[in-house]
Amino acid sequence: MEIKKADFLCSNSDWKKCPKANLPEYAFIGRSNVGKSSLINALTNSKKLAKTSGKPGKTQLINHFLINENFYLADLPGYGYAKISKKIKEEFQSFTLKYLEKRENLVCLFMLIDLRVTPQKIDLEFMEYCAVKTIPFVICFTKADKLKKAEIKENTEKYKKFLLKEWETFPVNFTTSSTKKIGLDEIKLFINEQNIQFKS
Repeated sequence: MEIKKADFLCSNSDWKKCPKANLPEYAFIGRSNVGKSSLINALTNSKKLAKTSGKPGKTQLINHFLINENFYLADLPGYGYAKISKKIKEEFQSFTLKYLEKRENLVCLFMLIDLRVTPQKIDLEFMEYCAVKTIPFVICFTKADKLKKAEIKENTEKYKKFLLKEWETFPVNFTTSSTKKIGLDEIKLFINEQNIQFKS
């Protein structure tokens, strides 16, 4: 699948104000500074579609994009940024969770995880939440360009071994790098396959 057209639609903190739920939708979430906006820009071949920042916590609303006039991408607020006040963090979590639980056309949630770090409690708790709420998700390991091939394999296996202590199967996962364009074609293929099923 080639992405030829990508348009910003809206930003809001109310799932009821999201675009009409008539097209398949894919959301991106993860700890702050994990590279959500960079991955969206890389996938859509755009440098400025999603706002990126060296300062964690930049995304504070649900941002929707229309892709190829065929499906939606949603950039969700990051979680786990310590310098955001507790009250604001709770507000982020509240409207994000309502979106995840209520958005009827949400096909899949892409959960981004920095491949360089060991499994984090906050990520594992979020996966558990998705499982309990039956929210379909896949894992996107990010920043693979920062590691050697052997390290990528080793760290992925460590994560798999850790998760399989609690999970029956290892979730579908992609190894990605926004700067080196690693894993982008695999994600696009996955989305295209899901789009076909959505419309069938």
